[in-house]
Amino acid sequence: MLSVVSRSLFSRTSGLGSVRCFSDLSSRFEAAQTKLNTLTEDPGNAAKLKIYGLFKQANQGPCNIPKPGGFNFVAKAKYDAWKGLGDMTQDQAKEEYISFVAELAGADEPSPAAAPAAGAATEGLDVSQEDGVLTIRLNRPEKFNALTWAMYTAIGETLNAAAENPSVKVAVITGTGKWYCSGNDLSNFTKNMPAGGPQEMASNGQKVLNDFCDAMIKFPKPLVAAVNGPAIGIPVTTLGLCDLVYCTDNATFKTPFVSLGQSPEGCSSFIFPRTFGFAKANEMLLTERQITAQEACDGGLVTRIFTEDRFRDEVDKVVKHMASLPPQSMRISKGLIRQEVTEKLLEVNKRECEVLRERWLSDECMTAIMNFLNRKK
Repeated sequence: MLSVVSRSLFSRTSGLGSVRCFSDLSSRFEAAQTKLNTLTEDPGNAAKLKIYGLFKQANQGPCNIPKPGGFNFVAKAKYDAWKGLGDMTQDQAKEEYISFVAELAGADEPSPAAAPAAGAATEGLDVSQEDGVLTIRLNRPEKFNALTWAMYTAIGETLNAAAENPSVKVAVITGTGKWYCSGNDLSNFTKNMPAGGPQEMASNGQKVLNDFCDAMIKFPKPLVAAVNGPAIGIPVTTLGLCDLVYCTDNATFKTPFVSLGQSPEGCSSFIFPRTFGFAKANEMLLTERQITAQEACDGGLVTRIFTEDRFRDEVDKVVKHMASLPPQSMRISKGLIRQEVTEKLLEVNKRECEVLRERWLSDECMTAIMNFLNRKK
């Protein structure tokens, strides 16, 4: 039966590059098909099934044919290979096909991973990739890793690019130094006022924040937060948008929105009551009580706590293991876990950002921010 599968697969996947496309991706896809025909060694039936499934997904999208009968072994094997790719986009399938053929041929195929990652040139942000793990590191230790508008944008763009890059299996967000992140850099509201004044500033901020959170909500691969120290504001609220959250034993979590005349963000108005219960969530969001790592873990916001001296090694061990697992199984599993709340989170994020825009333009918020900055001085 295996020899029948082998002959059938190669008869369907070889020489099917007749449709020309002028895009770089299509050109590389066609080149990969040509390279496949030059292989001198049989890659085995498992590889051929993977090639077949990726080819069909790349050209036709998700599997749309009836499931073959149980005794039609060849058709059943091919159906499972295609169906198993789920809702992978055609472009993603082409990239996977290109990478896999290059791997079979023993050559390194240029891919988006070879290009500098989005955010790599943004001040205060370091982006790197190794062995399938994309690391986004906040690097403003002198400012406690506070986020500028440019950093928000770069992180969102980096996640969006990684979502389409088959060489990225898992993404990690962490901080440099003793702090994870101290939240929004309030100089975002006091420097470089646009020509349109506060109205334009608030509208720009609304869009930046909306896009940033949307990128986290939509990211289809595992997203891990490695909280290496204290966190204040949006780095706390967006932990609920991550799939795994690891922190040091000296990490603390605080959301001081009310004292700054602002309102919840990062979907925390929806996620926190469902994580901690309304009473505990209200204590964080309304009274601004700071909680410890153990309280965050007991409440379900944090996955696990590690001692500071073991933190990096333990997190690396987890993410490297995740990167070694079948990526499509990981993507599909995350999709199933999140499918009931994704649209709701996008809706909540949009509304929270609309309310924040209104708060930023209020006298109450402007006065609170100026009082805070004066106290710092």
